[in-house]
Amino acid sequence: MMFRSLRIFNYRTWFVGALISNVGAWMQATALSWITLTQLTDQDATAVGVTMALQFGPQLLLVPLSGLVADRFPKRNVLLVTQSTLGVLSLALGALAITGVLDLWMVWVFAALFGSTQAFDNPARQSFVSEIVGTEQISNAVALNSASFHGARLVGPAVAGLSIALIGAGPVFLLNALTFGA
Repeated sequence: MMFRSLRIFNYRTWFVGALISNVGAWMQATALSWITLTQLTDQDATAVGVTMALQFGPQLLLVPLSGLVADRFPKRNVLLVTQSTLGVLSLALGALAITGVLDLWMVWVFAALFGSTQAFDNPARQSFVSEIVGTEQISNAVALNSASFHGARLVGPAVAGLSIALIGAGPVFLLNALTFGA
């Protein structure tokens, strides 16, 4: 059965929460690039490139350390710390954007903090699935996680675009902060 691992309550809860949070993360990544391009610079593509590099670069650089942390510490605890940190960062970024005090250097600091935190979140999150479902359901759960992540990667930017058009980029960061509750 295609969705057999969703029969497990804990995995089903995890799956829905991860889907919501991943949509929020892609909304935020889109809004961060948008606010950099349109509000903080005069259509400066280089600044957008720096913003994206700071968001995604730390995940490449910190892999040896973040994998070690995921292996050595309880994954649930690592995830509680990383998800809480990401939520607080999103809340702070949203507050700065809405109040109009956000500057480009601040975006770059937040992007680096998001990227560094996600570097520790990703290996713990990916390996946590096996602890939830066990060996019998692991292949199905991994496939569903992959579908969820890629679905969020498709839906998140679209929702961000609509949200930015309707309420502005700042509130998108606050919406993302809410998704960490899931």
